[in-house]
Amino acid sequence: MKKKTTVLEPSTSRKRSRDEDSEPEPEPEPGNSIDHSGSLSLEENFTFSDTMVALQIMRAQFPHLEKVSVQPFVLQSQLYSSIKDRTQVDRELESLRRDRVLRIFKLNTGQDDHAVMFMDDYLNQIEHVVKRMKVKTRDDLMVFEWFKTHVIHSKLDTSISHQELCSLLSLGGTVKEEHISLLINAGIIIRQLIDQNMYWFAIPNIGSVLKGLSQGRKEVLSILSRRKYKEMMLAPLEKKRLRFSPLDMRFHLRDLIGSGHLKTVQTPSGLIVRVAKD
Repeated sequence: MKKKTTVLEPSTSRKRSRDEDSEPEPEPEPGNSIDHSGSLSLEENFTFSDTMVALQIMRAQFPHLEKVSVQPFVLQSQLYSSIKDRTQVDRELESLRRDRVLRIFKLNTGQDDHAVMFMDDYLNQIEHVVKRMKVKTRDDLMVFEWFKTHVIHSKLDTSISHQELCSLLSLGGTVKEEHISLLINAGIIIRQLIDQNMYWFAIPNIGSVLKGLSQGRKEVLSILSRRKYKEMMLAPLEKKRLRFSPLDMRFHLRDLIGSGHLKTVQTPSGLIVRVAKD
């Protein structure tokens, strides 16, 4: 089924009641840019039939971040919000992962939080971080080439043991403890707290964005929880600016709907977003 491609028109909605919309709109934070490109609203491209299509569109809609350089990524929860069959999402993600089209990363923002990044974007992110690192010798830089050549394409899981990491890196040259420290300092791997011999693969330079993700989730839920029925029409809600997250409202709404914190209800006037009951 072809997707609807109606261009989003300027809002012509009537004034809402004083008790619902009387609070002043916060000014947009840096990086929390408004989309003037004529792209479709969230309501107009809320669902997709295919995981790859959803990934490509969400990648294109990834908010522009001014204060940090991070390649676009998609949360697995966002895919769950846009494709009805979660099993289909998991199956298609697994296929794309095995084909090395993308990588999946475990995030520290929640027990079930996972980010999806296209492989090319991930390699570009590593390249960007490495260029900004101050390393003593060219030999130190070689570990990043070994990592890209021998580790990334061989180990597709979200984690790797110290022994296996060193074994794969040794295919490129003699591995020293300093090499592992360089990978950790670059944010490419993170040592697990419960097992010091295990590492999570990570997206470099993403720390401040993840902080914003956590704060933005709370802010969106707070906006809705203050309303009389803890709900709001999707169209005006999507246009609200967030104070505490560099990510935009659309990014957060897809995430919170997919994770089950919010739910949507179709009405004759359009989609309503409502806080899910405990």
